[in-house]
Parts: sequence; C-alpha cells; structure tokens
Amino acid sequence: MTTASPKTFRIKSFGCQMNVYDGERMAELLDASGMTSAPDGEDADLVVLNTCHIREKAAEKAYSEVGRLRREDGSKPLVALAGCVAQAEGAEAKRRSPMIDMVVGPQAYHRLAEMLAEAARGARPVDTDMPAISKFDALPPRRRASPSSFLSVQEGCDKFCTYCVVPYTRGAEISRPWKDIVAEARALVDCGAREIVLLGQNVNAWSEGGRGLSDLIRALANTDGLERIRYTTSHPADMTDELIAAHGEVGKLMPYLHLPVQSGSNRILKAMNRSHTAETYLAILEKVRAARPDVALSGDFIVGFPGETEEDFTATLNLVDEVRYASAYSFKYSARPGTPAATMEEQIASEIMDDRLQRLQARINAHQAAFNRASVGQETEVLIERKGKYRGQMIGRSPWLQSVHVETEAAPGDIVPVTLTAAGPNSMTGALRTAEAA
Repeated sequence: MTTASPKTFRIKSFGCQMNVYDGERMAELLDASGMTSAPDGEDADLVVLNTCHIREKAAEKAYSEVGRLRREDGSKPLVALAGCVAQAEGAEAKRRSPMIDMVVGPQAYHRLAEMLAEAARGARPVDTDMPAISKFDALPPRRRASPSSFLSVQEGCDKFCTYCVVPYTRGAEISRPWKDIVAEARALVDCGAREIVLLGQNVNAWSEGGRGLSDLIRALANTDGLERIRYTTSHPADMTDELIAAHGEVGKLMPYLHLPVQSGSNRILKAMNRSHTAETYLAILEKVRAARPDVALSGDFIVGFPGETEEDFTATLNLVDEVRYASAYSFKYSARPGTPAATMEEQIASEIMDDRLQRLQARINAHQAAFNRASVGQETEVLIERKGKYRGQMIGRSPWLQSVHVETEAAPGDIVPVTLTAAGPNSMTGALRTAEAA
C-alpha cells in the first residue's frame, strides 16, 4: 500500500541538548528535501518524535506522545520515532506502538528522506545502524541559527557508568574532524549566531591529532562575529590542565562549567564506575576557580543509586555545600534495562528516593539563590535571546548562564550592557546601562 509523500513536518525533541541539536539538523534535512515545517496550530503530515532514553519516564513520555497523535477523525500523521529510544528498542518500538511508521536511531537520521520514500511505498523502515559519525557528511549546510546555537563536536561515550545507556544508544566516543567543526561554526555565525555551545556526551574528550578541546576553543575564538563560547557536557576524567587554563585565558569562553559528579560518596562513585573520587573532583574545581575566579559551577546528581545509605547521601549534601553550585540538575536513579546497575542488589525504595531528592534540591536551590543574590550590582553584558512576557521586556543570558529580564529595544542576537538589579530563585532582573554609564 502506497501513501502520499508528506509535505509538512513537525519535530518534537525530548531530553538533552544533543537531541535539540539533532532535531535542528533533521529539520534542515527535511527542508532540503522539499518539505516545510507545519505552521503552528496546523496538523503536520509527518511528526518526528526525537526521544531520550536516559530515564524511564522520558521513554514512557515518548510513547504517550505517539498515542496523542491520532486525530479526532481517526486518521494520523506519518510517525517517525527517532533518538535514543528508537536506538534502544529498534523494531520492538513498532510492535509496542503500531502507530509508529519508522524507527531511526541517532546515528542514522541522515537517512530520513530515504526512509520517508520507503514509508510512502508502504514499508515501515527501521535503521539503527551506528556508523562512525558519517551522518554529518550527509547533512546539508547550516542555513539557520539562534543567537545561542548548538554545535555537536563529539558523540558517544567509552566510560560505561553502570547506570547509563549512552554507550549503547550513542556508541563509542568519536570526535568530529576539526575542519568540519570550524566550518560549521563559521556557517552558524554567518546565519546570526553570537554564541556557540559545543556539544558532546563527553565533550571534553574531543581530540584530533594530539589536539584537544582547549585547542579547538582557542581556534574558534578567532572566528569573527562569534562573541561567546560554551561547552557541555564534560566528564571529570577529561578535564585537562590545558582546558582549565583556557577558562582563564580565552575571553570568549564564558565563566561557566557544567561538570557532573553524580554523588559525593566515594563508595557510590566506585559502584557507579565513575573514575573520580569526591576529593579529585573538588581538586579539579579548585583549579578551575584559580584560573577563573568568577566561574559559575554546575553539576549533575543521582540520588537513590542501589546501595546508597543515608551516610552516602549526607556525603553528597556535604559536597554540594562545599562547591556552592550556581545551578545543578538532580534526578532519582532510574533503572535502565541492560545496564549493570539495573540488576544490582539493594535497590532503593521510591519513597526514600523522593525524600532525598527533595532535600538535595532544597540545598541546591539555596546555593543557586545565594549565587544570584551575590550577582546583584554586577555590571555585565547580556545576550538577548527572545521576547519576555511584557511589552518592551526581553530575555537573555548573562555570562554565567543566568536568565536575565531587561527592558530594552534590543533584538534577539544583540549583546547589551546591563546592571543586574534584582535576583529571583531562577532568574535575574537587569537594567540597561546607557552609553554614558557604560
């Protein structure tokens, strides 16, 4: 049975920044094939659900989204399941949800247009191959950009933390070629990007011919028109002295570092197969602060890992207090099928995880609020990203990645001088400085 080729599409991405980047690239790929994005409020002929598999609820949310795509008259769009759930479940995803027409993993989405042609001929194609980063060669040139744009430089992970599915859904650590990254950065800036966020599952593992991420950052800093550089997500094992030094020496590298630790307990870190201890992690942060004293630090935490005791959890709270994070992400442990931690003994009861997560988030929020309060009075620059809720209000980002509300006639992409005047729990208020005051 053949069906009409889709003319319009909508992409919905879940999870991490890598998925956001992949969603942008899929949109560009579909544009290049002659399709157009469906206008807001209108049904699309094709819906791509770009999924996350890090936590169970994210996967369940994707399948719930599939069910909601059926229209009142009983019809449905062509449905493509993409991303890490697609990679992990393959053809099983179609058996779990017959509404799914295509399954494409994160290393194969460059074949979307080809798979759409197969689906139009009545097939229900599945592609979860994991070639060595060849998809980037098949993607069209960048033709759109946000004021702050993502650029994927590294994919995959070789660390095999016992709780994590990334090595199985994204593959081994692979670095994109230097010349391709520099070219894509140039294209993004030409399309209006003022800030580039370098992405990777372990972005600071990027390497080529003896050069590391610090060398890449220094090269990108010479790109005319590029004003800001960030990178995420990093692994403590790959936080080199050269990269730390770049934080103090490269003016365009923003004073912000997201460095996941996951736990403050050395016993739990060992069970997680994390290569650092609490002490070595803190030593890295001490070096970063020595290089860039005003750096804002962020991290990731998992509570309720199998075998975690109250003493282990207290060690995490103590680490949070010592670091004084400007922001951090925290989650309850979620057992992922196929990972070693899923079959470990001493799985933690849900109510204990709930309690610990609430206590941890309260501690993190307190430090974030203190960081924001300490920023009041700071004169800085804000990269405007979008309109705010109120007339004349715009929202942008400070160098420390704080969301800043400011009244200004500036447009997205402008960088404006402000004085931070008030602090909220999750954002700042800024007052525009005049040319005379600046």
